[in-house]
Amino acid sequence: MHRSTTYKMILTAILSAIGVVGGSMFEFTVGVAKVAPMQHLINLISGVLVGPWWAVTQAFITSLLRNILGTGTVLAFPGSMIGAFCVGWLFHKTQSLLVAACGELVGTGIIGAIVAYPLAQWLIGTTGALWLFIPSFFLSALVGVIVGYVILKAIWKRVIVPQQRKLDQ
Repeated sequence: MHRSTTYKMILTAILSAIGVVGGSMFEFTVGVAKVAPMQHLINLISGVLVGPWWAVTQAFITSLLRNILGTGTVLAFPGSMIGAFCVGWLFHKTQSLLVAACGELVGTGIIGAIVAYPLAQWLIGTTGALWLFIPSFFLSALVGVIVGYVILKAIWKRVIVPQQRKLDQ
């Protein structure tokens, strides 16, 4: 899917804004982490619509703004950015929404949790075990991915299919 840089930049900004506001409105604590399923929903949508690098940019901007505003934690950086990249990269390679959704679950829910663990120990002095991070990250990602998948399936024929037709011509 080739889309203009302007389109990708604007959509990234809009999705970042939705992630900041939505992440602050829809969050809950599981174990040691404050989880925000909205970020995972946004990661899935941005990874599919604008690709891996713009999705990583969106995840970074959202995490940075939430931390500046005091509504996020440093744990948002590794989880959201790894998950966003996995979604965008896997969708680009497979053109499968289901595979992209699994990319968010593995990227954030497992890899992001593993990367966040030493970061949490170092920066915020968390002494919990790694097994506390994976369930909380995975649960957050699962909720966001389910909602994001439903939204993307609802708009699939209007947004994705016309772009694929243009590529085929």
